[in-house]
Amino acid sequence: MTEGFADPALVEGYHAHLYYDPDTRAFAERLRLEIGQRFRVRVGSWHDEPVGPHPQAMFQLAFAAAEFARLVPWLQLNHGALCVLIHPMTQDAVADHSHFALWLGKPLPLRLEVLPRANSPTEK
Repeated sequence: MTEGFADPALVEGYHAHLYYDPDTRAFAERLRLEIGQRFRVRVGSWHDEPVGPHPQAMFQLAFAAAEFARLVPWLQLNHGALCVLIHPMTQDAVADHSHFALWLGKPLPLRLEVLPRANSPTEK
């Protein structure tokens, strides 16, 4: 690692969390199905109640770094009214969900205190 800079090799893959509510659930269902058909992702379960650091209902996508360049631009253009958190998977879940996070739509306040904290890959 270059002094003061994180090494992208620390990224083990990515998660995308797609947040919905009762008004957007039908759209989320269509989007989830389409993503599963178009991309090499592991589509997670529906979470209709807040879980972990996530403040509202969501489902998760897990994908390899190699799929990022295909999936993320597609999500940028097609997420509709859903808020989407995209974050890398390193050894620091807090930094992954905050400092290293990308948001499509309005960022939501996460409950970071419930996440395990590991040694950070870079100074913040």
